[in-house]
Amino acid sequence: MGARVDLGQLESRLNIEDYKKLQSIFLGTVDTPRSLSRTEFIEQAWSSIGRGSKEEYGLLFDSVVVTQEHRGLLLDSADVMGEGSIDWEGLSSFLLLELSEKAEHARARNVPRWKQPRTLTSPHRDPVQQVLYLRSSGKYLTVSKGGTLGLRAGEDLSLLQTHRLQNNSVRPKDLWVTDAVLLHNVHKIAVSFTSKEVCFYDLLSKQEFSCQYKLQGLKFVPWCLDYWADPSHPDLAVLTIGDTGGQVSAICFSSAQIALFERPSPGAEPESTDIVKWEELVQGKHRCCYTLTHRAHAQAWVRRVCFLGSLEAFASCSTSPQISMVIAWREKEVGSLRVTSFHTPRGIRDLDHHPGLNLIATAGVDHQVLLWNPYVISEPVGVLSGHTSSVTAVRFIQSKKQLLSYSKDKLLCLWDVSSQLCVHRLAGVFPKTQEDTHTLLFLHEERQHLLLSFNSLLFLLEARREEKRITSHEHPVTCVLYNSLFRQVVSSDSASSVVCWLADTGQKVKHFHRCHGNAEISTMALDSTQTRLFTAGTDGEVKVWDFNGHCHHRLNPGRGRSVDISQLLLLKRSILVMGWERMLTVFRLPSFSQFFVEPSEWKGGVQHRDHVLCAAFQSPQTLVTGDYDGEMTVWNSSTENALRKLQTHAQHGEHQTQLGGADLVSCGGSGVVRFWCARHGRLVGQFTAHNRELGSIVMTVSPCSKYLVTADAEGTLKTWDIQEYCLQPGGGLTDEPPKLVCSLRPHLDCVTHLETCIHGDRLLLLSASTDCSVALSYLPGGTVGVFGQEEHWRLEGLGPPHPEQEQGDGGQENSRHGASESLPTPPETHPDLGPHTPPEEGQRGVKPEGEEAGEEREMEIRVDIGEPLSSMHGHSPKGSRILGRSHKEGRCPRVIDGKPSHTDTPSNPDIAAKAAFDERSLFPKEILELEKRQREPWNLPEENTNLWERKQEGKNNQSTARGHGWKDR
Repeated sequence: MGARVDLGQLESRLNIEDYKKLQSIFLGTVDTPRSLSRTEFIEQAWSSIGRGSKEEYGLLFDSVVVTQEHRGLLLDSADVMGEGSIDWEGLSSFLLLELSEKAEHARARNVPRWKQPRTLTSPHRDPVQQVLYLRSSGKYLTVSKGGTLGLRAGEDLSLLQTHRLQNNSVRPKDLWVTDAVLLHNVHKIAVSFTSKEVCFYDLLSKQEFSCQYKLQGLKFVPWCLDYWADPSHPDLAVLTIGDTGGQVSAICFSSAQIALFERPSPGAEPESTDIVKWEELVQGKHRCCYTLTHRAHAQAWVRRVCFLGSLEAFASCSTSPQISMVIAWREKEVGSLRVTSFHTPRGIRDLDHHPGLNLIATAGVDHQVLLWNPYVISEPVGVLSGHTSSVTAVRFIQSKKQLLSYSKDKLLCLWDVSSQLCVHRLAGVFPKTQEDTHTLLFLHEERQHLLLSFNSLLFLLEARREEKRITSHEHPVTCVLYNSLFRQVVSSDSASSVVCWLADTGQKVKHFHRCHGNAEISTMALDSTQTRLFTAGTDGEVKVWDFNGHCHHRLNPGRGRSVDISQLLLLKRSILVMGWERMLTVFRLPSFSQFFVEPSEWKGGVQHRDHVLCAAFQSPQTLVTGDYDGEMTVWNSSTENALRKLQTHAQHGEHQTQLGGADLVSCGGSGVVRFWCARHGRLVGQFTAHNRELGSIVMTVSPCSKYLVTADAEGTLKTWDIQEYCLQPGGGLTDEPPKLVCSLRPHLDCVTHLETCIHGDRLLLLSASTDCSVALSYLPGGTVGVFGQEEHWRLEGLGPPHPEQEQGDGGQENSRHGASESLPTPPETHPDLGPHTPPEEGQRGVKPEGEEAGEEREMEIRVDIGEPLSSMHGHSPKGSRILGRSHKEGRCPRVIDGKPSHTDTPSNPDIAAKAAFDERSLFPKEILELEKRQREPWNLPEENTNLWERKQEGKNNQSTARGHGWKDR
């Protein structure tokens, strides 16, 4: 990945007059063009325009130089500063390119913000075959396989009335509709049946949906229909039919608004049905229309047909690999077609055409969405990868140059066509159905309605109206982390970008592009040294980076497949990856001697019935995993053996009074938060944090386990005080919620990730959202701002101090008095220490009985999970987090609850303060040197590893959360 210089908002604030003044400074005394050095440009531009700061003009100069020299270096790199010169031609070219890119990105950033999905009342018992929008009345019409019509209101899609189609050719129980299409210019609908007929029903007749024409004599069953009318000449129209015999037939009307077909006799009754034979059309007996046919698909069923009016061609597709898509071009001679064929590995289920871009999008059985130039048959011009199962539908959003695609695994993707990147992914909100469910996708662009059918079930997604918003990324944000070593915030988005921000001001520091190519970054993690960043992409890879943008390792959990990775969990000697299968994927320490790292076998095998989505770890060896069905399993992380399942309903018995308080919290798809005693495998408390209709929620717990923060799909954050919640052993199941401290809404759309951190003496909350923003808030309440906003903030002296630091010695004394029963925080520890606290003060505490004093902790005791789980008995946990508190039969807590120490940080704060600043890396030089000397043996030979372990065993009275850095290549 490469970093690029960010211009901020200077060029956006300049107007035409400012640009004229900027141009004048490059003209000499005789109006000859000249070049300016950095100092000359800053002084003259700043004094001439009188807008912006000198720093911004210096940044603009550096950006032009970097672009001209084709160097994607870090911001403020030393070899750029003070060198080079620019002229007006170079500056204007850079500004035009930059502004055009921003305009394109602004269009791509226009991602729909969906309202809460709704399941509509359905009158159908059979699968819905088609959804039509009646332009004349502004209503929707649904057609089912059994011939039932449902008329719906245009605004809220409420059911107005139902009707049953009549076809006297077959018995009602044998009626089978295959497709329907609206003939909008003549106020009719055409419906195809398995009886090899196409019936034309009049929408304006006295009798509702009376059959006016019936086309009979087709050789094969008509399977799909399409209708096109010339906007400038409504009499010219084309009805296209694709059948089960691989034939594509078209009826071209020349006077559609007068009559589609000629009536057999003048004396026929107006309301009677006219029978039209296909042979009559082929023989030209109807002068108002003629037919075109081809059988390029051989015997394969035609899945979709479409007439491309701008190209005068017919496009069709099938699931045959040999002839996946066919374009038949109309020749000047009436009745002739020129056919071209396109091939894909496993065939095509659906297609759509964008006239403005002249692109055809196809839904592949091989999980890929392909973009084709109709004139190029050799290969597609674009490949959109991101689906993990067969793609069933594609639809262009014509006005935004975007594409919607839907796959059988219930994943909806929104693609920016120009960049061929996925800008939005929606999953986990669709109803759970069987794999062979018939699914239909209908998009009404003007009303921003997206209707999906799952057999007879109708599902509505409606986009909210656009609101002015501040964005941090150009695409939906997927994850946010806090780097305590560099005091920066790290965020990722669906366009495979990673951005670093200064927590003190909200300024962007670095922007790394295309970390996983075109694949979305689904989650991230930092090692405990805070010098290595792990990114997981939907391409099935996990990459290990340093903060200079160098990739040190590539992990292959997907084994070459595109998979959805929901979480990375870093333990002391292994890395767990999960999200797409029922078993954990593990990478062990010895594997990191190579650049490409393959997974090892998880010894515990398969213990879940559905995909494992999240996990939490508690020292010394307790691991809890949760799956899509809401089932959670407790493991021994050392032996990798499953110990017990967590049961939703606690068993009340004589040993109930011996159970401890809560040490694990989980949440999920129904807005319910649950507290567990993981040691005994019992549920001890639960409450509804958000509206169940809002779907999945995410959560995080503050470092001291005092606050629980939850967030929903509407961008609302709630802070709960859980310091004394569910701590009394044997108290039974608690249904009462904890105290709600604060509720705020910093986002306009779904919150995807939450992270708490201690920055200086402030307890802060980071939140990421699909509205493309990363927000910073105080805990327990109060918003600081959004990263990327024009006005930078200053955290010094603002906001409430850390709540634990307000308690004096008296507060600590009071905590000790209740230690015999249950405590939220161990008395001998400092749970919320800052990142520069020496290990001997912040990382030591009372050890569990039987644990050696020198045993090291594995990572951090609290592990945040931010990916969705499905229901557990109707309630879906969204994630799990092990709390920093424990109770063992009424004894004093024995778990350490401190932030991980960083072995790379100098123990003497004066050294860190006086560290030389490296302009190239933005990191203190002493820190990098210490990190290099004190690196733990991820990449060392085996003999060096054993030697290092023996040295570590000799250190007494140390309990650290020390992580492992990777050796620079």
